[in-house]
Amino acid sequence: MKQTTVLVVEDEPIVRFDAVDMLEEAGVEALEAANAAEALTMLRLRPDVSVLFTDVNMAGNIDGLDLARTVAARWPHIRIVLTSGHVRLRDVDLPVTSAFLSKPYQRDTMIAALGLGRTTDMAPMATTSSSAMPAGARG
Repeated sequence: MKQTTVLVVEDEPIVRFDAVDMLEEAGVEALEAANAAEALTMLRLRPDVSVLFTDVNMAGNIDGLDLARTVAARWPHIRIVLTSGHVRLRDVDLPVTSAFLSKPYQRDTMIAALGLGRTTDMAPMATTSSSAMPAGARG
């Protein structure tokens, strides 16, 4: 079976490292980008990315919501989960086939939101929130 590759886009390094560690502990290949521009470059170079996990509020010209809309249009096969500890997005705010995960989050909640809880087909999309997360994984 092909390994899932997740691109984590987060401008706060500690939060990004925590998310990548959680994914790698779950046996998932995790790639990193510090902003939307890096993420778009990575997506062009890595066609194996199947999941985008992006913060909403990021420095730069493109925020996470705009990144999600761009990815949904260019790479419709990529599953998208947006996350934030500052804003709450409703389903109507999100691109089609994407989900929102509130910060702070726990590893199991993140894995489930990303659709990685099963080793076979990915679980259906769901808007998820959680109130617990390891220290440093806030943003």
